[in-house]
Amino acid sequence: MKRGAPSNPKTPKAKKARAEVPEYHLTPSVRDEHGTAIWPAPEYAITKARDFIRECAAAGKKTLIVPDKDADGLTSGAILQKTLILLGLDPKLIAAHLLMKGASVHDQSQRKSMAAYEPAYIIVLDQGSRKSPPLIEGSHKALVIDHHHALDEDFPAGAEHVTACNSPPVATSSLLTYHICCGLHDDVRSSCDWLCVMGTHGDLGNTLKWEPPFPDMKPTFKAYTKKALNDTVSLINAPRRTASYDVPAAWRALTAAQAPADLLKNQDLLAARAEVNAEVERCTHTAPKFSGDARIAIFRINSAAQVHPVIATRWAGHLQSPKLEVILVANEDYLPGMVNFSCRIPRSARTRDPPVNIIEVLKSIADKAPDPTLRARLGESFARGHKEASGGIVPKAEFEELMSILEIGKKPDGNSPNKKGGKDTAAKQSNTLMNYFVKT
Repeated sequence: MKRGAPSNPKTPKAKKARAEVPEYHLTPSVRDEHGTAIWPAPEYAITKARDFIRECAAAGKKTLIVPDKDADGLTSGAILQKTLILLGLDPKLIAAHLLMKGASVHDQSQRKSMAAYEPAYIIVLDQGSRKSPPLIEGSHKALVIDHHHALDEDFPAGAEHVTACNSPPVATSSLLTYHICCGLHDDVRSSCDWLCVMGTHGDLGNTLKWEPPFPDMKPTFKAYTKKALNDTVSLINAPRRTASYDVPAAWRALTAAQAPADLLKNQDLLAARAEVNAEVERCTHTAPKFSGDARIAIFRINSAAQVHPVIATRWAGHLQSPKLEVILVANEDYLPGMVNFSCRIPRSARTRDPPVNIIEVLKSIADKAPDPTLRARLGESFARGHKEASGGIVPKAEFEELMSILEIGKKPDGNSPNKKGGKDTAAKQSNTLMNYFVKT
């Protein structure tokens, strides 16, 4: 006699569908009165930037390039340097100032270092922007090329500026620089296209589709392959993430390279990447704690290396819940007496309406402090960067005050990343933290 099928067979629980994030290039553009897209920045600002660079090259005077430390910033600087040389500026008149670990272009120590070059022209790329006195004391002309969130007055006094932050889909600084410089010399496109791709993938990821309004890079990918270009991004980013913060090694390698292949065999870059990978692996398995309202996941690590942004990006792709809005990774051992932290929006929250704005989330937390002076004490390096990728460098005591506002560990009302319906369901979850550890 055949045994009958069970009357109530268990059916496997369907996996929750991943949030469908719209393609970046499809972000609606702002348009002028004629219906033309304002991209990658307002035309009047691009024209002023081109005029500045032409004047700089023609003047034949000392020029200082001040690029940020990451792939986007360094490739921006390399594109600009190549363009100035194509326009006839003697390479001996061009210098680069690379900021010290944890420093800002507005710090007094960096202002003095930049002034020591005695530059007639200063071009700052991808450093973020804030209202400040002139970049250095003494006679000079300055240009800021950027894409970080900024208001109209958030620039050094007397400096020309062009920013992509208000012209979605927001271009990277390297893409904005490339767009500006392509209008200055015919050879920029053929000599700097791969640098543009590197910098853009460094900030926006290597799944970006190079569709309008982005330029057509099919010839570039055919010449160098996507794999080669993407591998160079991690190599150029590695030196600034090491404990020694060897940004000069990345700059030397990048400005000497004629193609991605030159970077792929650079031993200094390869050693730096191996060091960073080992440190990321050591720190990435830190378990998160959650704010009382389940909106923020906090990871606290201790590393002399700059691995907190990498870990934040990793977790943003894996951790999810209906309420989760921000992944925050705090590094308490990067700078003495300070906490460096990076925030990212988890994939599950990228389609929220209204969109999650990390800068506003961080500021709103500080505004809830019992002590109204906390926001000022957190300093100018709090909640900087982008709406989708922000963070800060703040004193340890003030960071603890910020954390206390979040009521970490308090049971939320409703769902949290580890709760469902107010009951502990850790044993039933398919996407547990331990599963993630095993997969990685």
